[in-house]
Amino acid sequence: MKILVCGPSWVGDMVMAQSLFMTLKDLHENCTVHVLAPSWSLPILSRMAEVDQAIVLPAGHGQLKLKKRFEIGRKLAANGYTRAIVVPRSIKPALVPFFARIPVRTGYGGQGRFFLINDVRKLDKTRLTMTVQRQVALGHPADAPLPPETIPQPHLQIDAANQKRLCRKLGLNPDRPVISFFPGAEYGPSKQWPIQYFRELALRLTKSGYQVWIFGSPQDQACASAIAEGNPPHVHGLAGQTSLNDAIDLIALSYMTVTNDSGLMHIAAALGVHVQAIYGSTTPAYTPPLTDKKNIHYTGIECSPCFARKCPLGHFKCMKEILPQDLEASIQRTAAQNPAPESRR
Repeated sequence: MKILVCGPSWVGDMVMAQSLFMTLKDLHENCTVHVLAPSWSLPILSRMAEVDQAIVLPAGHGQLKLKKRFEIGRKLAANGYTRAIVVPRSIKPALVPFFARIPVRTGYGGQGRFFLINDVRKLDKTRLTMTVQRQVALGHPADAPLPPETIPQPHLQIDAANQKRLCRKLGLNPDRPVISFFPGAEYGPSKQWPIQYFRELALRLTKSGYQVWIFGSPQDQACASAIAEGNPPHVHGLAGQTSLNDAIDLIALSYMTVTNDSGLMHIAAALGVHVQAIYGSTTPAYTPPLTDKKNIHYTGIECSPCFARKCPLGHFKCMKEILPQDLEASIQRTAAQNPAPESRR
């Protein structure tokens, strides 16, 4: 069986989609899984053993590019796919499998795309409460029990040689235990723990024998600079200095991470790093880090989750009431139960 998966458009969703790829490999012995995805996702897909080939979709988030999708679809028709799974729920991702004339095209109904999807699944949000459940359910037969009984946890591969090269290049030494910070959130500021809290926590942790590596995109450089203002010892601002591929290898050297609900949070979880995850406008019931190594920080106040990009009430209590000392205490408790490896002390 040869399967084409039309992947999601967000970093975290793409990481979670590995659970679907794993499920397909488990259900269909010797099947081939190709993933049609944006170019930015190639570093993530290259670290997934279940992905036999990644195919670039040259269209940005929200772009139609109908002619380009038609051309790709007709080209992919020669690959002989027996099934397509369309993870996103909009019309655009469903166009390529339709143009490729793939016999079985699985996806959730909605947005007027019933003529594009011929294996239409009904999305029961009361039973499929998590994003990853909705993805994995598409890989099972239509009559399979919901939610899926087994959700395999993502696991990204690392490049040890690249890790060493990057440490030399950036002057990093992982022998002192690394707490990585992910202060950004592409969705919007309502998902971001206050920067001054990150800075206070960084100063507390470095006094306790840790070092802090701050990761993010070029858009997060201002946040990283604010956290590392004054160049405090053992605080390294790396936002905008690494590609996604390199960030994956460096994050894997972390002992723990402090993170908003973000794509990098899911990457850290898939690398086996212990995650200290902070939620405010979103909820861990919907997009939790898919790992057993986690602590969730969520107040669950009456207005949360609102899923707004900015706090609609202006008080931002859902994040402000989670204090730096709360995170420090959680890190110390975790460290007492699971000490850092000797090589990272």
